Amino acid sequence: MTLDIQIKLKSNPYYIRYIREHSNWYKILNRDPMMFKNFEEKVKEDYKLRPMDKVAKALDTIELLQNILTTLK
Repeated sequence: MTLDIQIKLKSNPYYIRYIREHSNWYKILNRDPMMFKNFEEKVKEDYKLRPMDKVAKALDTIELLQNILTTLK
């Protein structure tokens, strides 16, 4: 694995956690460092770090609060 890929992995705790849970990415990134973009997207998808995931989470929280307030009335 190239040094720059190793530095990128170690700089982000989500990357470290994901690559430890899915060890097949060691082999993939070792053979083809250009797959790092795919790795990043997969991490964001699985840990729900994409902007649309954050919006969906905020909407769910607002809906929950509305339901609680409706129940308390």
